[in-house]
Amino acid sequence: MQPVLQIRQTPARIGIDADLGSFSITQPKAEVNITTTPGELSVQSTRPELTIDQTRARAAYNGGSVLDMNRRIYSGIQQLYLQAIARRMEQGTRMAEFFKPGNTIAEVYGMDTEPNSFPEPCGTASYDNVDIHFETRAPEVNFRAAKVDIEVVRHRPETEYTRGKLNIYMQQYASIQFIPPELNVQM
Repeated sequence: MQPVLQIRQTPARIGIDADLGSFSITQPKAEVNITTTPGELSVQSTRPELTIDQTRARAAYNGGSVLDMNRRIYSGIQQLYLQAIARRMEQGTRMAEFFKPGNTIAEVYGMDTEPNSFPEPCGTASYDNVDIHFETRAPEVNFRAAKVDIEVVRHRPETEYTRGKLNIYMQQYASIQFIPPELNVQM
C-alpha cells in the first residue's frame, strides 16, 4: 500500500448577528381654524301714514279758514250781482211792454219783495267731506348670508429610523491541514 497524503479542510464560517431596525412615524394633528361670519337680516319698515283732510268739513261747519270763506263770499257776490242785473233786465223788458196785461208797475215792481240774499259763507254739507288717505310701504328686507371660512394647516409625518445592529464576524476561519503519511524511516 502506498502511503496517502491526507488533506483536511475546515470551511470558513461567517457569523452574522443582526437585529432589525425600527421605524417611528408620528404625525401632529392638523390645525383647523374655523371663522364664522354670522348672517345678517335687517328689516326696515316705515310706519303707515294716515292723512285726514277735514278742510271741506270745517268749511261746511263754520266756513273754514278766513281766506276760503272770503273767497266763497266774493264768488257768491259776483254771482248774486249778475243775477240781480239779469232780474233788472227782465223787469225792464216787461216794463217796456207795459201794454201787455200783467206788466203794470205794481205787478212788475210790486212783486219784487224778496230781499237780496247774502252768499252762503259755508261750504256744501256732504257725508263725504272728510278725506282719509292711508298709505303703507312695503318693508325693506336686506339679508346677508352667513359665511364660514375653514383654514386647515397640515403637518407632514415625522419619520425616524433607528438602525438595527449588524455584526459580521468570523465564527470559524477556513483552514487546510495536510497530513503526510507516516514514513518508515528505519533503515
